[in-house]
Amino acid sequence: MNTISAADYEIVFNETAYSFLNQFVQKQNYSKIFILVDENSSENCLPLFLQNFSIEIAFEIIELESGEINKNIHTCTEVWTILTELGADRKSVIFNLGGGVITDLGGFIASTFKRGIDFINIPTTLLAMVDASVGGKNGIDLGNLKNQVGTITNPKMVVIHSQFLETLPQNQMRSGLAEMLKHGLIYDANYWDLFLDLSQLDTNDMDVLIHRAIEIKNNIVEQDPTENGIRKALNFGHTLGHAIESYFLENKDKTTLLHGEAIAVGMILESYLSTTLNLITTEKYLQIKNTIKSIFGTVEILDTDFTPICDLLIHDKKNEYGKIQFTLLEEVGQVKINQEVSTDTIISSFLDYKS
Repeated sequence: MNTISAADYEIVFNETAYSFLNQFVQKQNYSKIFILVDENSSENCLPLFLQNFSIEIAFEIIELESGEINKNIHTCTEVWTILTELGADRKSVIFNLGGGVITDLGGFIASTFKRGIDFINIPTTLLAMVDASVGGKNGIDLGNLKNQVGTITNPKMVVIHSQFLETLPQNQMRSGLAEMLKHGLIYDANYWDLFLDLSQLDTNDMDVLIHRAIEIKNNIVEQDPTENGIRKALNFGHTLGHAIESYFLENKDKTTLLHGEAIAVGMILESYLSTTLNLITTEKYLQIKNTIKSIFGTVEILDTDFTPICDLLIHDKKNEYGKIQFTLLEEVGQVKINQEVSTDTIISSFLDYKS
């Protein structure tokens, strides 16, 4: 797999990635290495990583509890305290070895500790590989509101090793697949077409699909690093998807959704909204809806859930002057940003999703 060059760092792949990593770390002459993991990546991925990492520098492992519920300022404070107690200085580096929670959280911790120390992302889930670990967005949740506090700070390197995926549960693989589907819908119609019949794909295709998904995201981010324009394309499915994810997270009567599961719903809803503005045809919308539902099924959303979910939209980070801003599809492979729709139309999208 060819290395992908981002703005000021490299995204390197599989076994050859470790030689890049080892050389880079040796050259930087770090004082200490801290490896941030959760219990899952510690058990399933850390041994494989340490087999390939061969630098004689002191390192410490910091293990956190897994789950979105722990992506908060309390966890950050705990890690900042541990770093201080273990003698971390401005020449230290943090390796974020885990899924999207670890890369988001670890990037935020590193970019704020002592006004910023280096970090390297080593994503171990499909979602983190194709989305969370690339692009420089780091953040934590504020209560049940996702990613309300954060920074845009790039890692020094991203290491993609697809062997980590061998221990991933099926629902976690699907969660990452949602972001790959999104990349096709917003940027590359040919890439989207590859997912119309998953029976035609096998595990040997996964490396190529991952590489292309990262390439798409990197191309968009390079055009607009601080999300003032085209980078908003990456938010397709996320305005309603994040609201749904937050609502299910805070509601004890609901089963918590994985990020990709919520985004899959959001993409269907926002594809419907695209038809109401005559941006895509009903035929294309039905193709998107049926394809996504064939992979993810249908999440049970009650009519009584519509209003509280809509109430959460006001907290979306893309909003300007109190108005909810959607990224919608103009056609498969193209988007239209900063679109406004009425609450009644949003309710209609939920009703259609359930049909």
